[in-house]
Formats: sequence, structure tokens, C-alpha cells
Amino acid sequence: MPGKKNIAILFQAQKPPIQDGIQKPMKPGGYSDSGADIAFSLKNINLSIITPVKNPNVKNDYDWVFPDTENGIQSALDKGATIFWLNTVLYKNHPIETFFDGKIEIVGQRPKDVDLFDDKWRTNQLLKEQNLPIPRAKVFSKKNLKNNKFDFPFPIVTKPIRGRGSQGVYVAQNQKELCQLINDLIDSNKYGKEVYIEEYLSGQEITITVMPPGKYIFTNKEKRIHSYWSLPAIKRFNHHNGIAPYNGTVAVIENSSILNDDELQQDEIKIVSKHCENAAKIIKAKAPIRIDCRANDKGDYFIFDLNMKPNMTGSSRPHRKDQDSLTSLAARKIGWNYEHLLINILEQKWITPAANKDGFQQIAGI
Repeated sequence: MPGKKNIAILFQAQKPPIQDGIQKPMKPGGYSDSGADIAFSLKNINLSIITPVKNPNVKNDYDWVFPDTENGIQSALDKGATIFWLNTVLYKNHPIETFFDGKIEIVGQRPKDVDLFDDKWRTNQLLKEQNLPIPRAKVFSKKNLKNNKFDFPFPIVTKPIRGRGSQGVYVAQNQKELCQLINDLIDSNKYGKEVYIEEYLSGQEITITVMPPGKYIFTNKEKRIHSYWSLPAIKRFNHHNGIAPYNGTVAVIENSSILNDDELQQDEIKIVSKHCENAAKIIKAKAPIRIDCRANDKGDYFIFDLNMKPNMTGSSRPHRKDQDSLTSLAARKIGWNYEHLLINILEQKWITPAANKDGFQQIAGI
């Protein structure tokens, strides 16, 4: 049918390229699980979903999603896809850019932005320069480890510069532990030759999803929002050795919950939510981002991790009822179930430029 909008979901089929010696680790399955959750839910509400097979099995993730390779994207195009949901790790010169033609539409970030802001050191330095609260931090390699002095006390957190969730994140209680952790992270060959370290914040941890400006639907009514805005904050608990466990190990619903109404009205929560919205504005996010924040012992919140790709799992398929994501938990507080959340994210899609990769045009509607 001419003009029909057909949606294809991409998953990560291969590791991203190494950036300045730094490797971003790949999630097993490449987000095919959340991609299948998305596709299944959208199909359930009668949107036109393109899938690799004619009759996808509800339990087989790969029946619902296309690999983010040139062949995978071309296969989706050949089947009639006009909208690509980039449920994958992006980077400059990602294969999707080969197909930017001024016609296809995108749900997700601009690849060049993810390439830039997936670097925690670079991103946090940028946010700090814009007067946002960022924990004290440094970057270490084996070369500068022995002679470098610390200007903040233990405990100290170590993490990959281009990380994914809490993978590779640890807390060191003293100099000996710190040196061992840095050496172990580098020797693992999973994350590159440098390690990001930052001061440990002992207070409550929260996660805030920030949505881009656009047209949204609330209780069947459209509303145009002209600035970045945040979903209600989620608090994290049941940490392992001071770190929130990876959601592939512990389901989000077991260690996370929405703040109650009184907590959401606290000044410090309102302030950090505004900081997160400003961060999204600084990086010009085109799709939802998730920002992890934590308070110090005085109750002041700091932004410690900006995630360009929030996890988008959902409790849509019968065998995955415990697979809510932090973003979908937050959306429920404003009256959106998983399907409502997906519809509103889909509304913010943008059309690819025909030639100039910087000339993006925001469009609305599906």
C-alpha cells in the first residue's frame, strides 16, 4: 500500500568498533530480547511490524528483529520497512547511515551522537563544564597508575569508559584493591586500555528517564511538549558491594521501585530531575535517555552515568512478565503501560537526511 508505515526493529549483531583503544562490551543477544518485546507489543496493537519470518514465534527473539548489518537492514527494506527502531548500540558510520536517503524514518539517537556521548569521561567533563553536578573522577592506564595521586578519598568506583550498565563496575576500599581492579579490567581485554574511576557516593541511587520535546499522548489527548522532560524517578536498592547489579542477573523489579508521591515532591529530587533534563538538552537527545544519579552523605545528588540507550524490555510476552525496564516502571507512574510508552517513543521518530548528516528534521505522527 503506497505511503504505509512499516516498522522494523534492529538488534546489535556485532561489537562496535574500538574507539581510541576503548571497547564497549556487547550484551549477549544484542538486545534482541527487548527488540522482540517491542515488536510483539506494537504488533499486538495492530501497528504494521515487519519481521524476518512470516509467523514469528512469541518465544524466539530473533523471529522479531533484524540484525543491524547492511544485509539485515536491506532485508527489512526489501520487506517494506519504512521506519527503523534502532534498538542497538550506535556509532559513527554505523551501517544504518548507509541507508539515510531522506525517506526512511528513525526511532532512536543519531549514530554520531552516541559515538560521542558513550564516552563517560568526555560526557561527564562536558556536563561538568555546564555546571551540572558530576562526581570527582579520573582516567587511569597502567602507565600512570603507580605515580598518580588521588584527590578524593576511598572508597573509589572503577568502571569502563564505554561501559554498559553495571558490567565491569566495582568499588575499591583502598589503594591495593584499586590497583588490582584497574589491572584486572585492563588485562581482561574487554574494555580497552584505560579505566574510569570516580568518588563513591554513599547515598540513595535513583534513575531518571528524560524524554525529548515532541507530541505525546496522555489519556487519549495529544499534548505538545516543547522542552526536555523527565519521567518520575526510580530508586534502586539491594546493591551488591555498593553497586546496583546488572539487570541480566537481577530483574529490575527486584531491586527498583518508583519513588512515592512525597519523595517525588522533595526539593532534591526536583533539582536533580531538572539537572537531568538540562543534560539531555546539552547533548540534544533525539530519543529517551536514562541518567543514573546518586546522593552523597549530605543528600546532594550527582549525575554519574548518562545512558544514550535505555534498556527497553517490557512485560509484554507471556514468558517475560518479570522483565519490566527502569523506563517502563517510571512510565507506569504517569499512566502509561508498556504499549503506551512505546507509542509515545514512536511518535518522536525523525526522518533521515538525504545528504547532510547534520541536517536532521524532527517529525511527528505514525
